Amino acid sequence: MTNQPTLVFIPCFSGAPWDLEQLTPLAHRPRRTFRLPENVDDMEAYADAAAAHIADLDDYVLVGDSFGANIALALAVRRPAGLRGLVMSGGFAANPISSPLWKAAMRLMGRLRGGPYRQLVLRAHAHRLASPHDREGQIPWSEADSRHLFLTNTPATSFGARLTAALDADYTDRLDKVAVPTLIITPSHDKLIGEEAAEIMRAGIPGAREIVLEGTGHMFRFSHPVTYGRAVETFLAERVDEPEVAGAAR
Repeated sequence: MTNQPTLVFIPCFSGAPWDLEQLTPLAHRPRRTFRLPENVDDMEAYADAAAAHIADLDDYVLVGDSFGANIALALAVRRPAGLRGLVMSGGFAANPISSPLWKAAMRLMGRLRGGPYRQLVLRAHAHRLASPHDREGQIPWSEADSRHLFLTNTPATSFGARLTAALDADYTDRLDKVAVPTLIITPSHDKLIGEEAAEIMRAGIPGAREIVLEGTGHMFRFSHPVTYGRAVETFLAERVDEPEVAGAAR
């Protein structure tokens, strides 16, 4: 197929660009990714950074995972020219943490530096990211792998700044402004985000579709990249590549 939209993969909380080679079901499509800016504590500023990376594109789909899903949503509600579709996995429209005590603990974690950041914060965060399914995918994953991801890519100052951005962001009242086909990919086990976050987005975004990938956890794009890629490819084929045909089928 010619004139396919470019898939723009927005990084997760670590800030690291996606490993696009692992998403083999999407290998035939034009793709790009980038690294998140450092020390930014506002979701709108992250959306501005993403917009700058796609300024040369006339036709694109935003694919955001976890923190990156919130960035993708922040950009999508602006209804930017050229946006053809939106894919969000393990994401949220507003901070999913409801406990004031846990929010305070998260903000405290965001202020730790040096050894406490490396040994306490990142170990605790990796534990929250983990699921029983992480070793069952195409690329077995562990808490140690998650911690290494952040040790390699995420300075303590950026971790803290992104915590602030995530805790303060709220796009719940703007979900109806998303005007493109939207896929919400949810892992079957996610103790970090929880089920309600996906329910809110599905209910608020017109025509949004949710798919739950059984036997996966929050780190599923790392542990199950082929399964993840297939879900995105199916959505693109049905809702973005041929919207008229997909609409007629529905």
